[in-house]
Amino acid sequence: MSTPKKYTITAALPYTNGPIHIGHLAGVYVPADIYARYLRLTGNDVAYICGSDEHGVAIPMRAKKEGVSPQEIIDKYHGIIKKSFEDFGISFDNYSRTSNKIHHETASNFFKNLYNSGEFVEEVSEQLYDAEADQFLADRFVVGTCPKCGNEESYGDQCEKCGTSHNATDLINPKSAITGNVPVLKQTKHWFLPLDKHEAFLREWILEGHKNDWKSNVLGQVKSWIDDGLRPRAVTRDLDWGIPVPVEGADGKVLYVWFDAPIGYISSTKEWAAKEGKNWEDYWKDENTKLVHFIGKDNIVFHCIIFPSMLKAHGDYILPENVPANEFLNLEGNKLSTSKNWAVWLHEYLEEFPGQQDVLRYTLTANAPENKDNDFTWKDFQAKNNNELVAIFGNFINRVVVLTNKYYNGIVPEASDLSEIDEEVLEQLQQYPEIIAKSIERYRFREASQELMNLARLGNKYLADEEPWKVIKQDEERVKTIMNVALQIATGLAVLSEPFIPFTSNKLKSILNIDASLSWTDVTTKDTLITANHQIGKAELLFTKIEDKTIDVQLEKLEATKKANEAANKTVEPQKDTIEFDDFTKMDIRIGTILEAEKVAKTKKLLKLKVDVGIDIRTIVSGIAESFNPEDIVGQQVTVLCNLAPRKIRGVESQGMILMTDTPDGKLAFVEPQQTIQNGGQVC
Repeated sequence: MSTPKKYTITAALPYTNGPIHIGHLAGVYVPADIYARYLRLTGNDVAYICGSDEHGVAIPMRAKKEGVSPQEIIDKYHGIIKKSFEDFGISFDNYSRTSNKIHHETASNFFKNLYNSGEFVEEVSEQLYDAEADQFLADRFVVGTCPKCGNEESYGDQCEKCGTSHNATDLINPKSAITGNVPVLKQTKHWFLPLDKHEAFLREWILEGHKNDWKSNVLGQVKSWIDDGLRPRAVTRDLDWGIPVPVEGADGKVLYVWFDAPIGYISSTKEWAAKEGKNWEDYWKDENTKLVHFIGKDNIVFHCIIFPSMLKAHGDYILPENVPANEFLNLEGNKLSTSKNWAVWLHEYLEEFPGQQDVLRYTLTANAPENKDNDFTWKDFQAKNNNELVAIFGNFINRVVVLTNKYYNGIVPEASDLSEIDEEVLEQLQQYPEIIAKSIERYRFREASQELMNLARLGNKYLADEEPWKVIKQDEERVKTIMNVALQIATGLAVLSEPFIPFTSNKLKSILNIDASLSWTDVTTKDTLITANHQIGKAELLFTKIEDKTIDVQLEKLEATKKANEAANKTVEPQKDTIEFDDFTKMDIRIGTILEAEKVAKTKKLLKLKVDVGIDIRTIVSGIAESFNPEDIVGQQVTVLCNLAPRKIRGVESQGMILMTDTPDGKLAFVEPQQTIQNGGQVC
């Protein structure tokens, strides 16, 4: 586990146009946190850096939607996001925001450095413009068909379906996201970063230099980009929200968010270093420092093509050692969507599952989308908790602590002669730090979490095989050794679990009353992690079983969201052909009352009704069985088209039609009078 002394770990800056959901956690923040915690435990100097991305088109778009200012939006969501991360145990060394003065200065100076060095191409070009809105259409202000995959809802700077990054003018059939108008082309001046100038360097550095240690999905996307031929990329925008371009002749222009945002890693490090009395350049300009970017796959191009080209052009920054991008996490079989509210929001989870941060952390790690898109389901979440955290990890710890208190009043017994199985188990315990470390250092966090669980399985098997509850009747000395060995495993779990389930680790350390300074390497090098005659605490449940009813509540929430989305997306039927007034007067529409209702045999939708329409009682077959129970609608007043020609439906002659309408949740509703009307009353 020989590693460089200093690490700079960055986690993608979240947009402050909405809260954090499980897709963000699984893709970026949980794996980055595991890595940072592990490195600290192994004695490294770590700067784990993040912050809110408060510029870009998404912010003013959200502000317009909510009818507030962009500043109100960023303040609102920065607060929600930062508190959610803190409550969830994401151990950032610094969480900043790109609206801070230090970031504006850092980004402006970075731009001026490249500008003064002649690294930009200044060009007047034609860009998409919405005449009605009197605004150029940058990035998300324009949507159209992706020129690569044909997705008809691609943004102006990136297609979220295939991940391709492009210019707004590349879109096919573009439309303004503001007015819906087809934009025109209008001349404007911008500064471009000539990515083509850096193509040879990127090919050599990534595709040759990192072909054996970077993830295949990252290498594949980078290769595709380079093979297509890199083109100059505009690093400025015609917007009124963002960091003003710091050169003459740039009025009304701001830095492109994907030029500005990654510099946020640098400004956040500066902010942290100033508070800690450190030199920020040690973490960005020292060749012995290892820089690692944790991102989702939609950000690969920005962190592997654009930002490295910026750093290279600047000339004195280190380049990332690795960019272990994850794929996407889906929710119950469907793509996570902020706009459609199809998500599990972190701040809501923390309210609804108090004290259960580690259950979500473990589930997202054990099911992480490391090499392909994966699916989060509430049933799997329940199973991971009940069948693994409770039944394996928690069960072992509970048995060890309960038996130690029962037999020895919580005093760690002294081991005597170790049996062959004892020595074998302790030897395996000492191997686990290296086993887990190898997985973490290769960014295989799923694998690492399962190795941690295997250590708990080892403890359970050891107790099951040695049966101290039986042996205590014949050989008390042997039981002391068994319990001592079991407590060594429990202590090892307390240390090694910290990167994955930190709240549980802290609770277990408290129960065992052990030194919080025990390190990762101590588990490998120390023969005794918890000494004889040491006093431990009383048993506490580390995890509790999650019942079906708790999961049902979450599934019902998603079902309600699904129905709301379906209703919102339902198109209003266009007007039918015009009829003459005489045609309308031919319809005989009356108020009636349902007297009887029963299901039509072997059908799902049909009810057979007896309806009193004033002039007679008639049979009507209506397709409303999926919205109403027969017994619930007897006595219901309805509106009936009486003079509709009779027709046979499933062998029953229907003598009219009940008038219905749709509800927002997809059900049917009666068109009924607001007060009771005499049967036969005509509707004009």
